[in-house]
Amino acid sequence: MSATPEYAYVPGQTPRHPEGAFDALRDTVDPEPMQSQALRTGLDWIDAGYFWEAHEVLEPVWLVLPDGPDRTGIQALIQLANAGLKQRMQRPEAALRLCGIAARLIEESAPFTTPHRPAGWFSLRLESIRGAVEIERNSAV
Repeated sequence: MSATPEYAYVPGQTPRHPEGAFDALRDTVDPEPMQSQALRTGLDWIDAGYFWEAHEVLEPVWLVLPDGPDRTGIQALIQLANAGLKQRMQRPEAALRLCGIAARLIEESAPFTTPHRPAGWFSLRLESIRGAVEIERNSAV
């Protein structure tokens, strides 16, 4: 697993990381996404709950890709990270909306599979976020 940041940034709850904190990783972007350390690190950070940070290193991967399944798959990962962040911010409606977007995008990018992850990794992460949102909703009632 890649080194993790000192803390997970959550708007309104923790300080934002210094400007340029992830530039070295962002500079590893490669037109072949599976060769990008930024992609591998973004996946590790989603696993570890560093959702904002994952988005920061995945976005440049998405930006260099032409339209197609790889680009759509990276967009799905970014939306998954956004959903996790919204869940952590206790914004259940936003988290569920983003889960839906991420699920639709991953279906559109059927040929896309994440490197070094078991089959079903994406859906397991997605269901974990959805489940956490539902637990929070039920405990708030």
